[in-house]
Amino acid sequence: MSVRKRVWKTRQGESREAWIVDYTDQQGGRHIHTFGRKKDADAYAQQVGVDVRAGIHTPLSKSITLAQAGADWLKSAELHGVQRGTLAMYGQHVAHITSLLGGGKRLSSLTTHSVVRFRDQMLGSMSRPMARKVLTSLVSLLNVAHEQGNVGQNVAARVKVKADKRGRKKLVVGTDIPTVQEVHRLLGAATGKTRALLMVAVFSGLRASELRGLRWQDIDFVRRVLHVRQRADRYNDIGRPKSRAGERAIPVPPMVVNVLKEWKLACPKSELDLCFPTRTGLPVDHKALVRALRPVLVRAGLWPRYTGLHALRHWFASWCINRRADGGLELPAKVVQERLGHASIVMTMDRYRHLFPTDDGSELVEAEHAFLSAI
Repeated sequence: MSVRKRVWKTRQGESREAWIVDYTDQQGGRHIHTFGRKKDADAYAQQVGVDVRAGIHTPLSKSITLAQAGADWLKSAELHGVQRGTLAMYGQHVAHITSLLGGGKRLSSLTTHSVVRFRDQMLGSMSRPMARKVLTSLVSLLNVAHEQGNVGQNVAARVKVKADKRGRKKLVVGTDIPTVQEVHRLLGAATGKTRALLMVAVFSGLRASELRGLRWQDIDFVRRVLHVRQRADRYNDIGRPKSRAGERAIPVPPMVVNVLKEWKLACPKSELDLCFPTRTGLPVDHKALVRALRPVLVRAGLWPRYTGLHALRHWFASWCINRRADGGLELPAKVVQERLGHASIVMTMDRYRHLFPTDDGSELVEAEHAFLSAI
């Protein structure tokens, strides 16, 4: 393995230089590749040396391009039943990857250094959450390429986009989360289907897609439990929740059950057995649902501070966390996570940690008094 500099002059007399990587692979084949910058040549040589010693190196001449690997990844995702909305998002991620890294770039020429540079480019041109999602897709794309024998290893596996916890805004009651009084006004301004839907949203914390996919058979009226077993995506395609944690059972108050029983009598018939269908029994479009909510929000004096359903999901989370203030039982963080359908407790705590009651030291005073009294 060698990295050497080559200098020459063009026909016009201009001086040019390049860096050449000369190496022999694990099968004994000799390969020469040229780079414009020394650090790129050094990074490639270092990666190739590791791969050759591990017996997993793929020469550039036999390596597929990023564009082909992206197409293979999307095809694999489709074959594994990934929903249409998620496939569309993956397609956008592939567009970012091929735009910044180059669709014609060979997989075997990728190095950890080049992926780090790609990550930094994204952080300079898009939001941190979006950069994290695209990088996650690149890791998944290379995993599929590795499984299919098109690349020796995943050079992006250890590259991360760290969360910017300092820059994340805390949810504020009255701004991001409705107050109890605002929720009362909202429910009082709604009637019929809209009132039933809002009651479920307020006291179950369902996502909009889960509300649109909710079926009557998923509601246990006797035990007062609502089961989340499916969702309607942006294309109104019905499918299972996006994660196993999304499939859950949520106890609801008696008043929610009573409102649902009343609405069921007037609900349009639906072959899909939907609780909140269109007049023809199909899943209601998300944009149409938001438009239908606007007059209610206006009547309640909440527009335009709250424009959709997600604020009610935040309200449900805060209600579960602080029910002791209303004379109820405060729920542990793990139960709140399960009710919300979060994949991990970390997700719940990152979003709602500041809403949990803090220790003001009163318990220590009582414990000290009991201890001294015993002595």
